[in-house]
Amino acid sequence: MILDSEDRRLGEAAAPSSSDRLDGPVAIFDSGIGGLPYLEPARATLPRESFVYLADRADFPYGTKTREEVRDIVLRLVDRLVGAYSPKAFVIACNTASQAALEAAREAHPGLLIVGTVPAVKPAAERTRSGVVGVMATEGTVRDPYLDALVARYSKGARVIKESAQGLVAFVERRSLDASPEERREAVRPFVRSLVEAGADEIVLACTHFLHLRSEIAEVAGPGVEIVDSRVGVARRLKQVLGERRLLRPAGQGDASPGLFLLTGKPPFEEEYGRLALAFGLEGPRALD
Repeated sequence: MILDSEDRRLGEAAAPSSSDRLDGPVAIFDSGIGGLPYLEPARATLPRESFVYLADRADFPYGTKTREEVRDIVLRLVDRLVGAYSPKAFVIACNTASQAALEAAREAHPGLLIVGTVPAVKPAAERTRSGVVGVMATEGTVRDPYLDALVARYSKGARVIKESAQGLVAFVERRSLDASPEERREAVRPFVRSLVEAGADEIVLACTHFLHLRSEIAEVAGPGVEIVDSRVGVARRLKQVLGERRLLRPAGQGDASPGLFLLTGKPPFEEEYGRLALAFGLEGPRALD
């Protein structure tokens, strides 16, 4: 579920400006590699668009930082991406960053289309049969008042259990690519079993990094539990607002570029980033600077 559909106050797209460019890329941003799975549905929904993905390797992780720290990081990196690549749209593919900085980023760049993400509590609450919804999130998302407000607004009487799985973020970023299937299952097991044993039949992945372990989470949870994430919803919303701005790239203007994988921090970069770039069809990795 995307922030634009959860909270219209935060979700309204800013007015168009002359700086919008039809041929500019769509920039997707996260604290690390968590947002990479958003590329597949975005490309399927927007096959003629080009994409730039930024992993903020230098400031990883966000979930242990204060809201103010995350806001300042996001504002700085949006400025750098806008200056370097002139994107026509920007996706903050991070729940923690969206909750802390989406409104501030839109205020700082009123001509830039910016889409954020929040935990998909609403669809999970609508579909639960047991009346219990589990939310796996970072420390920052669990403690943020926005999540409490989201639950109060959209839980529809369901009991919502928040589970901080901060340790999984570092596991995904640093180890999951080379971990065995059993190691990956064991990494998610304590968090998933805690929610399932409490009665949850819907588990909301409220951190984009957890998408890299989605199949293992589903396997450990069992066949009676639905795993909910926001990838398709974000892609649909992105297409909608690009269309409203008349910024969709029309047919006949050439093929989309393969896209770029950018990293903050100084090279040389770890070998696994090159493997991820290849796996997600991106050129790179390259330094943002």
